[in-house]
Amino acid sequence: MAITIETITVTRPMKVIAFTCCFITTFFMVACCATTDWVMAEGWREGLWEQCVDDGAPTPLPFGQKPVPGCHRAHDAGYIKVTAGLIIVVCFTDFFGTLLTGLGLRSTDPNKKYKYYRVAIYSLVIACIFLLVALIYYPVSFSKELKGGKRRVWTFGFGYGASWAAFILMFMSLVLLICDRESEEIFYKEKEVDDEEEEEEA
Repeated sequence: MAITIETITVTRPMKVIAFTCCFITTFFMVACCATTDWVMAEGWREGLWEQCVDDGAPTPLPFGQKPVPGCHRAHDAGYIKVTAGLIIVVCFTDFFGTLLTGLGLRSTDPNKKYKYYRVAIYSLVIACIFLLVALIYYPVSFSKELKGGKRRVWTFGFGYGASWAAFILMFMSLVLLICDRESEEIFYKEKEVDDEEEEEEA
């Protein structure tokens, strides 16, 4: 009789929750990057790439936009370009962190698991910092342009709100990964194998 030892790794729920949060965050980031309603006013809205004018929007339009219904390029402001650049970096780093977290969950090698989780943590830290900077920098810079906006009432739209939702979920997943980074439960199971069965398999 021969004895073999099997290694059984039990994944803790906190890592599964962290991966789920990261996965949802990627959709929020794509949505906030693609949407055209970071800020809104009567008959007008603007995202990171385009500003859109509704039919019958009162004139004059904000930031010198021509009164042509439809979507056009966002007005040329440095803070919009900086925010767009930060959001793109966040999209890539968040996706990378999500991918590595998933690989860590799938891997059966404890050493690889820890490496995947460690790099995922670094990636999510960068994503959280860049996203927080963008979320603070954008409204502060936009508030300086309110006089040229030619509207009294302004609201932040879905794009800006989705960015905050992404940040909250991303931060939660980061905390869960840090707290549960090296706490995989590893069990070793002894199994008796008959020598005759081994010879038959060979």
